Amino acid sequence: MKTNDHLPMEPYAPHSDRYNESFYRTCGMSGIQLPKLTLGLWHNFGDADNLHEGRNMLRRAFDLGINHFDLANNYGPPYGSAEQNFGTIFKQDFEAYRHELFIATKAGYDMWPGPFGRGGCKKYLINSLDLSLKRMQLDYVDLFYHHTPDPSTPVEETADALALMHQQGKALYIGISNYYTPEIANPMVKALNDRGVPLFINQLRYNPLDRKAEALFPICEKEGFGVIAFSPLAQGVLSGKYKKGIPENSRAANSASYLANGLEKSFIEKAIQLEELASEAGLTLIELTFLWILRNKAVASVLAGASNVKQIEQNVEALEKPPLDEEVIRQLDQII
Repeated sequence: MKTNDHLPMEPYAPHSDRYNESFYRTCGMSGIQLPKLTLGLWHNFGDADNLHEGRNMLRRAFDLGINHFDLANNYGPPYGSAEQNFGTIFKQDFEAYRHELFIATKAGYDMWPGPFGRGGCKKYLINSLDLSLKRMQLDYVDLFYHHTPDPSTPVEETADALALMHQQGKALYIGISNYYTPEIANPMVKALNDRGVPLFINQLRYNPLDRKAEALFPICEKEGFGVIAFSPLAQGVLSGKYKKGIPENSRAANSASYLANGLEKSFIEKAIQLEELASEAGLTLIELTFLWILRNKAVASVLAGASNVKQIEQNVEALEKPPLDEEVIRQLDQII
């Protein structure tokens, strides 16, 4: 996907029946309802990807009621290119529907050289959001996240920056990401509350193979913020596609999280058992996983990427299934 690729002027009119009330959940104690499935643009929207396929995925997602798109300043590669490409597509296809979209971006990880190119200091966060808005051709984002805790910056300074962008109308809601423990999350929640900006959401890795986010769920309920679950399929492990192992040159093999860290064998073994459980319940492994994540009311949305339109359609279909019964949940707990 090249940022300077020409997109043909193809008229786009979204489906008139794109909204189904049962597809949305209220996020925490806010007035915002998010789709149960959010489209993530971490992969497949960079300069190495196909701009036209990216456009098709965004269009199909919106037609299916997915109006929440998740980005970050360093998504690509290269850094910034996912936002740039999203902006190109947005300008042609979605600008007339801006009032229907809930667009999120983030900053926290490294973005440019030097000491002001990462972290939680005010200079980095404010500059990063301004540059993100330019790349995406937006006046504001609906949601801005501090992407990862920064122990080298006082929480109060980070909260000052987040509150300022909120007060300026550049970010309607404020979120945090990868704040996994009460000891890390609580100071930020308090600092934002002290500045009159309630925390809206915490984006956390959450799936049957990684449940550490559950330590935050009681705080979510108490403080009134929601959770959005990223990496719901454990980078493909819970899709069933790695049953025969991980291809040497695949993205999963180069990952620093679930796979390529010596744990892949145990994860794949559990995934095989979960797929058998899903089959017995009349579900696919993806359906079982998504329904398990959403069994917890603290989770407002499942954040999943896609490499093609069919994957988006399959993910939406997974959420149309009835909730898991207690016996299936009990058996799943035994497996993991």
